[in-house]
Order: sequence, then C-alpha cells, then structure tokens
Amino acid sequence: MQDLNQITEPQPKEDEAEPQTATETEARHEATGRNIDAIFGVKLDVRVVLGRAKLPISEILNLSKGSVIELDRKVGDPVDIMVNDRMVARGDLVKVRGGMIGVALREIVKDFVTD
Repeated sequence: MQDLNQITEPQPKEDEAEPQTATETEARHEATGRNIDAIFGVKLDVRVVLGRAKLPISEILNLSKGSVIELDRKVGDPVDIMVNDRMVARGDLVKVRGGMIGVALREIVKDFVTD
C-alpha cells in the first residue's frame, strides 16, 4: 500500500504542456476536437407557436376552408418560440419587410435547459 504523502499529481510531459498563447490554445482545441466553431453551422428547428387547441376527431374531420379554430390565447398575448420542441423564449408578432411577419423577443426563458 502506498503512503498518501508520496502520491503526487502526474506532471505533463514537455510536449503535453498547456499552450501559452491564444493561437496555441486554438490550435490545440482544433487538434483535440474541442473547437466550438464546429457547431455554429448546425441548423435547429425553430417554431413560433401562436396557441393550442384540443379538438375531438369528429370536429377535425368537419374542418373545411373558412373554418375557425379557437386557440387558447388572446390577441396581443405573447407567442412561444420553440427550438427543437423546447420553449426558449416568448415574443410579440411584428410586421417586417415586404408584409412578412416576425417575432420581437420579449423574454428569454431561463430554465429551458434541463439537468
């Protein structure tokens, strides 16, 4: 059995020493696959949820052009911004260029990351 006083942390070999400059750090991260830039191009599914409704199948089968589905929100209520089926923010609908609509963020949901 080893004496606990004799146990020391392993010292890095000279070629494994931590880089000293930002350029060396970046090069090392690229070499070890820890460069976060690699994920910046990943596309995520983003949806804006205006509201929800639960309908019996019989009502869904009777829907036709001009039917109105009543949602659980009022006019002016914030919409939910979902990323990969997880709510991350709330916002307001706004008109943008060319008659298109967009969402102005009102609030970022702080607890959208789960443990």
